[in-house]
Amino acid sequence: MSIQILQYEFLGPIPLDEWGPPMEKLVYIILSKDQDKFNILYVGDCEKTDDKSFFVQNPDFKCWVQKSGSEKSLYLAILPLFESSKERRQSVLNKIFSRYKPPCNSTEPPKAEPDYVVRKSEINSEDQKISCPCCGSEMKAEQILEKSTVYRCTSCGLSDTRLNS
Repeated sequence: MSIQILQYEFLGPIPLDEWGPPMEKLVYIILSKDQDKFNILYVGDCEKTDDKSFFVQNPDFKCWVQKSGSEKSLYLAILPLFESSKERRQSVLNKIFSRYKPPCNSTEPPKAEPDYVVRKSEINSEDQKISCPCCGSEMKAEQILEKSTVYRCTSCGLSDTRLNS
């Protein structure tokens, strides 16, 4: 059985009390079952656990039970991301959190830091004469990143990215 949340195919949902370790590198969703539909209560991620009481020890467990009415109404859905980094799991978690705003997440999940650096530097226009492949006009450096530079045509507006040498 599976459930689709956004574009992700989660395994489950299964009753939370039927869960058993281990779990490794995944995003999980705690759901409450209300007749024939599921409501998202909480979204989290897990690096690794062998602890049977992993969910019961969660600081937001009481909220899950309160919102669902009982422990028997709690369900678990998981998205295994075995080869993923913490940042990848955090990205999935942030997307789900942003869309559904689970009521039992105590705070917004931490924002993943960008994996690029924007570097400001002087551009020597004499060294950077680049012709536009579209109209042949001169392209000017618009933004210099750590390993590349973005150029924009002064005439037609076409942009191009070139690796810094």
